[in-house]
Amino acid sequence: MDCEHSLSLPCRGAEAWEIGIDKYLYAMRLSDETLIDIMTRFRKEMKNGLSRDFNPTATVKMLPTFVRSIPDGSEKGDFIALDLGGSSFRILRVQVNHEKNQNVHMESEVYDTPENIVHGSGSQLFDHVAECLGDFMEKRKIKDKKLPVGFTFSFPCQQSKIDEAVLITWTKRFKASGVEGADVVKLLNKAIKKRGDYDANIVAVVNDTVGTMMTCGYDDQHCEVGLIIGTGTNACYMEELRHIDLVEGDEGRMCINTEWGAFGDDGSLEDIRTEFDREIDRGSLNPGKQLFEKMVSGMYLGELVRLILVKMAKEGLLFEGRITPELLTRGKFNTSDVSAIEKNKEGLHNAKEILTRLGVEPSDDDCVSVQHVCTIVSFRSANLVAATLGAILNRLRDNKGTPRLRTTVGVDGSLYKTHPQYSRRFHKTLRRLVPDSDVRFLLSESGSGKGAAMVTAVAYRLAEQHRQIEETLAHFHLTKDMLLEVKKRMRAEMELGLRKQTHNNAAVKMLPSFVRRTPDGTENGDFLALDLGGTNFRVLLVKIRSGKKRTVEMHNKIYAIPIEIMQGTGEELFDHIVSCISDFLDYMGIKGPRMPLGFTFSFPCKQTSLDAGILITWTKGFKATDCVGNDVATLLRDAIKRREEFDLDVVAVVNDTVGTMMTCAYEEPTCEVGLIVGTGSNACYMEEMKNVEMVEGDQGQMCINMEWGAFGDNGCLDDIRTHYDRLVDEYSLNAGKQRYEKMISGMYLGEIVRNILIDFTKKGFLFRGQISEPLKTRGIFETKFLSQIESDRLALLQVRAILQQLGLNSTCDDSILVKTVCGVVSRRAAQLCGAGMAAVVDKIRENRGLDRLNVTVGVDGTLYKLHPHFSRIMHQTVKELSPKCNVSFLLSEDGSGKGAALITAVGVRLRTEASS
Repeated sequence: MDCEHSLSLPCRGAEAWEIGIDKYLYAMRLSDETLIDIMTRFRKEMKNGLSRDFNPTATVKMLPTFVRSIPDGSEKGDFIALDLGGSSFRILRVQVNHEKNQNVHMESEVYDTPENIVHGSGSQLFDHVAECLGDFMEKRKIKDKKLPVGFTFSFPCQQSKIDEAVLITWTKRFKASGVEGADVVKLLNKAIKKRGDYDANIVAVVNDTVGTMMTCGYDDQHCEVGLIIGTGTNACYMEELRHIDLVEGDEGRMCINTEWGAFGDDGSLEDIRTEFDREIDRGSLNPGKQLFEKMVSGMYLGELVRLILVKMAKEGLLFEGRITPELLTRGKFNTSDVSAIEKNKEGLHNAKEILTRLGVEPSDDDCVSVQHVCTIVSFRSANLVAATLGAILNRLRDNKGTPRLRTTVGVDGSLYKTHPQYSRRFHKTLRRLVPDSDVRFLLSESGSGKGAAMVTAVAYRLAEQHRQIEETLAHFHLTKDMLLEVKKRMRAEMELGLRKQTHNNAAVKMLPSFVRRTPDGTENGDFLALDLGGTNFRVLLVKIRSGKKRTVEMHNKIYAIPIEIMQGTGEELFDHIVSCISDFLDYMGIKGPRMPLGFTFSFPCKQTSLDAGILITWTKGFKATDCVGNDVATLLRDAIKRREEFDLDVVAVVNDTVGTMMTCAYEEPTCEVGLIVGTGSNACYMEEMKNVEMVEGDQGQMCINMEWGAFGDNGCLDDIRTHYDRLVDEYSLNAGKQRYEKMISGMYLGEIVRNILIDFTKKGFLFRGQISEPLKTRGIFETKFLSQIESDRLALLQVRAILQQLGLNSTCDDSILVKTVCGVVSRRAAQLCGAGMAAVVDKIRENRGLDRLNVTVGVDGTLYKLHPHFSRIMHQTVKELSPKCNVSFLLSEDGSGKGAALITAVGVRLRTEASS
């Protein structure tokens, strides 16, 4: 026996009470093993209640409340709260302001709910509520204000949204007819309308348990459980939406009203119910229902003790066998008597007084025994509630995937508040049952009425936020008509870039690459390739073998380019590149023979031949001086000469997009388009020579490097650019340039997201309105983070972990909003990219006069490869905007370096053919 069970007993050999009481109450003493078993059973019941298949037959109903978030402290406004569920009915006016110190001003009034109304008809009950509300508003002269109303309705209800509640069944002493199965909000609205002297906007209906959680949640944002141990008992907690089958959606959380009083109604607690529990149930208003509540709540504990005393007296174990009419009368021994008898100092004195009132003339031993009976009955209650709450805490801990749970439980209820030992015993048992949880208990001072106002305030805040968020993000939504317009404009810009007279002023440069054909499989030899286009730089040795079994063997090494070299002089940049080549040749042991080299140079170049490319402009953060306007092949050859260590034959200058197309064309002959969506974005495709006015001759084809990132630089996309696109452009290294790229590529999407998040934080929608240092840091949202955040496999918890890695402490709601913003921005990017690609494939189809075109696009780039939805949305967009083209997408596995080697091989082959 727990030592506490015998706390108030004299230390003497009192065999009589030991044997006698233990005989009766042995079944009420629950070992930790039994309590852990009860936790497991309750955990299973919770799971059944949440599941679509088992909910209809589950006893623990696990009702969704549609309360999705606890107060964050930014709530403000003037609200009315109604609190109906007990012997009286309360109306409150709650004024919340969140200036320097969160301030809640409350005034309330209590109205009676007479027996004839509680047991009358539903319309009588709601007419009474409407009348009281009218009286309350009249006294405060607020009838003309249509204030938002929160309604605490403490009965089991089915909800499908926060402002409706269909009563499942009356409990406690309520029995008004015609209400079960009806929406109580409609009934109340009808009663208010019937009066016609004021208007009210019922925003939220909540259960008293939820009200308690919300009241405490205003003071402690870690509060995610509400608990009531009073006349009745119940609990609610914040559950992950993905586990709630009865509600659509899987993002975020929702408060679940467990209605745990009904635990055991299916017989699952029969092994621990005693004859006294059965007797109480038989004599109750609702036999067979709320069996757990009947073992633990204040409405029944006094009666349980009375039944035990009667039986013991009958067997001569108490009061020398005396039984009085008072002792036999229901309701003569209350839970308040149990509390009085269990007081430390005056408990035995109180016992004597109470028992004397019942006319049984108790001896001192009788008083000790009765105190012991009270202790065992109330202790069992505390133990059982600890077990069910323990199951909830374990579920919260598992949901969060954390080894240790830290949380706050908001508590209300007369038994918990007024019984002298209850809370201490309850906490102690809970600590033993869930040792890996740190729980703070917060007493709800102002009951569930304030909670109803808080739910209303939160609902109000969220509705207003939602409206403003939708308004902001609407600018990123593109309709099919808008996308067709983008496709049409891209096509027009392509034509301008191809024509001689408009080429110089065209935004989309349509640069000839002098790559006239894709590989045919006869390429052979060893080639060097350089790949420069980002912060890393690759040197490759590519061994191509033709014949029956074509093979490509590659060796490569990656070198970093420090920022000071990216933004230093051109000579420093090319000397650095050559020193890396030198290191690679030593590393591979091939410094000697003059090898052919292909140079992938991923910046806009005007080519005059395959082996000459004049840099038009730097992009992607490069700023090296004395390069723009010069031939990069010459700059490379000069740097090789300066080093005087080795010589190389620079055969081809290749854009990375062209390299990607060539790599894929080696595997798939129908590949005639290249696309890169990574740090930057670009596309190329095989154009008919007759349309390429910048190059002599009109036979055959040539690959055109579109440099489509600059689409829109002439203002043709201004109508779809948002305030955030302008901000990102303004603060970039090349303001006013590459505007299309800045709406779709990985280097900029994170910046768009960051700017939206800053805006939302300023408005108080995110991160509690606090703009942290990391959020002010440009470039913090890399593509990989966007990709991780949007992954469907990630629970919100992991999204929070990613944000924490970035130094952003987010709540669950913050994480949902961040994920939404990322989704909206990346979706638009994929659609814009798809619209551009649709223009390209339709041009190829029309060039060839085909009804249908089958074509493959070779793709590379981190955004396309890593992002969970980008490729799917882009493919879908191309399909919708170019229905006459069957477009396949082939991922370039080996990057553009292999493509440069293949172009070099084709170049060497053509050179050999020409000279022979």
